[in-house]
Amino acid sequence: MRIVMLGAPGSGKGTQAQRLQQDHQLPQVSTGDLLRRAVADKTPLGLKAKATMDAGELVSDEIVLGMIKERLAKPDAKRGFILDGFPRNLAQADSLNAVLAELGQKIDTAVLMDVDFEILMKRLTGRRTCSKTGQVLNIYFSAPAELEACKKAGGELVQRDDDNETTIRNRLQVYERQTAPLIDYYQKRSLLKTVEATGDVNDVYARFKKAVGLK
Repeated sequence: MRIVMLGAPGSGKGTQAQRLQQDHQLPQVSTGDLLRRAVADKTPLGLKAKATMDAGELVSDEIVLGMIKERLAKPDAKRGFILDGFPRNLAQADSLNAVLAELGQKIDTAVLMDVDFEILMKRLTGRRTCSKTGQVLNIYFSAPAELEACKKAGGELVQRDDDNETTIRNRLQVYERQTAPLIDYYQKRSLLKTVEATGDVNDVYARFKKAVGLK
């Protein structure tokens, strides 16, 4: 089972991919994690990426695809994987198909984590970290007792600088402009499955597993 995760920031892609990885031993392949690990390990591609980032430039698709190809060629990815964070646009989707063809593989399913825009805004702008415990909470969705526990522990609920409404709206607009066309891309190839990604996280996970045909 080779899965591509689609969805806006805050839709829960990473959370559900991690659970599927734990339950079904399908590696979650996050491009962000691959990049950080390659830079830390000083691999040839990692060194190229670091030089690019040090110059204040974006890491090229060629470098990212090289890292993905190396990761998917490892033994634990032979029976499947969950790709989280790539592709982000149509050109990357075509490039990914070419890389997978070289490996004798293909995408089986693209899963869209579908969440209403206003809920996404609350999920992202409402995030707070307890300065005392480090626990990540949400002023809109966390239980009042959890929020109060942080204060009782002597902590404060701190918002990340990039979780302000202006920045979040921009991130969502970029998603709509660049990534949303992938929905049509995979739908035309009869690969798209849509999961209602609101409500209890366990209910979302059950819908997610059903969509990809796993028990």
